[in-house]
Amino acid sequence: MLGDFYKNNPKDKIWWVDDLDSVGQFLFSFDKNTIYNLFADYPHKLTPEQKKIFDEENPYWVEFFKDRQ
Repeated sequence: MLGDFYKNNPKDKIWWVDDLDSVGQFLFSFDKNTIYNLFADYPHKLTPEQKKIFDEENPYWVEFFKDRQ
């Protein structure tokens, strides 16, 4: 069951999604309709524009997944 959408910073474009039924999943969305799973979908299922936005807002994850770039 999905919970609330929230932003880490008010000016961010990415919405993070609480997944109340699982532990360790990091879900996010750009539009609150399409939800991506960070570990399964980044960066392969993002458009170039979405990846750019994600990377700018989440430098920690860019470094974490540097072998996927």
